[in-house]
Amino acid sequence: MAEDASEADLTMDVAYLRKTWDHILQESKRQPAPALLYQDLSLAQRVLRDFVSEETACIHIDSRENFQKLNEFAQSYTPSVISKLTHYTGERPLFDLYGVEEEIERALGRRVDLKSGGYLIIEQTEAMTTIDVNTGSYVTGRNFDDTIFKTNLEAAHAIARQLRLRNLGGIIILDFIDMENVEHRAAVLSELHKALARDRTKTTISDFSALGLVEVTRKRTRESLANVLCEPCPACHGKGIVKTPRTIAYDILRELLREAKQFNPREFRILASQLVIDLFLEEESQHLAMLGDFIGKPISLQVESSYHQEQYDIILM
Repeated sequence: MAEDASEADLTMDVAYLRKTWDHILQESKRQPAPALLYQDLSLAQRVLRDFVSEETACIHIDSRENFQKLNEFAQSYTPSVISKLTHYTGERPLFDLYGVEEEIERALGRRVDLKSGGYLIIEQTEAMTTIDVNTGSYVTGRNFDDTIFKTNLEAAHAIARQLRLRNLGGIIILDFIDMENVEHRAAVLSELHKALARDRTKTTISDFSALGLVEVTRKRTRESLANVLCEPCPACHGKGIVKTPRTIAYDILRELLREAKQFNPREFRILASQLVIDLFLEEESQHLAMLGDFIGKPISLQVESSYHQEQYDIILM
């Protein structure tokens, strides 16, 4: 059945490309230069072409204009989906009705909770993605081995879904909870194979390594969901962590000492975030006073509400 579906998709793609090329040739002969010869499909049309399958029950469209355009597109290239197109006229926005925004928020988070009480921790880097499985509060069964086994089985299905939702590609390392039972390992790996069989993107799965890790490689088809919807944090620049206010305070003290050896201003003024200034006024006030006595210059403080935690400036007055 999968091979038949692939052949049908290939036939449809070839037909689409042939019609597009014929259209370009006709337009190039008909229109004087300069003229538009080719325009890519809209987002809605690409979704209709690339993601709709036999498993798709219904396609709701809340725009009459888009509904008409997709109807025309489906009649020419995907007539089998015409019956699935419906014009949604309800009062509630479609994203609210089906909880799409909440699902996107969950797909952008590091932690994915499982129904049983366990959870996944997903870390995406430039080189690879790691997914760690944890039992959390899930404790059931006759012994702890049953708990681990059931958590890993549920995690296998959740991992497959997250790979599709987040469109994660490249090398993906799965760190299931350690299982001593060889049959349990085989069952978890079998469930992972079944869950990923629905994935239209080419995926390969290795066996458990000596360290209990499973390596998955998934073909990169486009950018991941996080790369499309997000950008690096201006405070941490993608590190995922920031220095503590105390660390920044000590950075400032060392910078003040370097500046005092090079310049001779009337006063030094520290511009920093509220948390850093509060630390100087309370716990680090003695160190600040000692440094002021050592360099022989007054040091004043100024809160900059627009500064993030790591950001500061030293002004020579």
